[in-house]
Amino acid sequence: MIVVLKPQASKEEIEKIVLRLKNDGMDVQVNTGVECTVLGVLGDTVHYDSATLELNANVDKVMRVSEPFKKANRKFHPNDTVISVGNAKIGGNKIAVFAGPCSVESEEQIVSVAQDVKNAGASILRGGAFKPRTSPYSFQGMEFEGLELLMEAREKTGLPIISEIMSPKHVEIFDKEVDIIQVGARNMQNFDLLKELGKTKKPILLKRGLSSTIEEWLMSAEYIMAGGNENVMLCERGIRTFETYTRNTLDLSAIPAVKKLSHLPIIVDPSHATGLRWMVLPLAMSAVAAGADGIMIEVHNDPEHAKCDGAQSVTPSMFKEIMEKLSPVAKACGREI
Repeated sequence: MIVVLKPQASKEEIEKIVLRLKNDGMDVQVNTGVECTVLGVLGDTVHYDSATLELNANVDKVMRVSEPFKKANRKFHPNDTVISVGNAKIGGNKIAVFAGPCSVESEEQIVSVAQDVKNAGASILRGGAFKPRTSPYSFQGMEFEGLELLMEAREKTGLPIISEIMSPKHVEIFDKEVDIIQVGARNMQNFDLLKELGKTKKPILLKRGLSSTIEEWLMSAEYIMAGGNENVMLCERGIRTFETYTRNTLDLSAIPAVKKLSHLPIIVDPSHATGLRWMVLPLAMSAVAAGADGIMIEVHNDPEHAKCDGAQSVTPSMFKEIMEKLSPVAKACGREI
């Protein structure tokens, strides 16, 4: 249930309404916007007598929320969420760029790539330590050693780091060592993992499942937020369709759809969406034009010999060119890279 208060409602009057709802057994989320304050009310609201609330002189209107996701719903939180990570902001006017190798392979590799992407304008360093692979015989990542190398690259460049978590038992160490925890497409509906991440305050990047609807995706975000962690950002990384030319099909329509339904930032990963490095630039440009809050690009210093996803990885020089070409697109949309 949504309670929209009138612009002239004082802080004291708002507190009285919140207290009343809590005394009635409700959980209340207060969202103070530019023009008014909106209360997101959670609990057994089906049988709640909302008519009595509307009698309050400070209440503009009361609305029922039909969507199953509540905290992720834009009706609950009319203003866009902006998540701060170090000096980077995700969800504001500046478009965040996540860049780095699919997998951490060595100290030299990750530090070199980190320095290159930072010089080109990236705001966050990505790197896989634990790698979910379709084949059990494929490279599975350097695991905890990979995390240590990511931390070293962060120390040398100052870039915040993001890495993918695979298991609920690793939440404590990820919460301590990385700046953003990534939940991969295969774990989007790993509800035990999502519940554990809800107990942290660490920013979470939630990738869309390979065959998941937008509502299912937002419901997974709801799991994390319902646990108490509202620092969630979404990542469109392509979905599975009948088309086989590309690895997946990038759903650009998900960007405006999510923007309409939710206040959470949305990132686009054209690298995983296509599996083809030459498609990264045009799709990154398209994502920026469609309103994405960030772009995630795989960058490797030697893609031909990469242990993971070399075909979709761009070189540092290619990444620099991409950044240069994204800038005027962002500017045309009233934003900046």
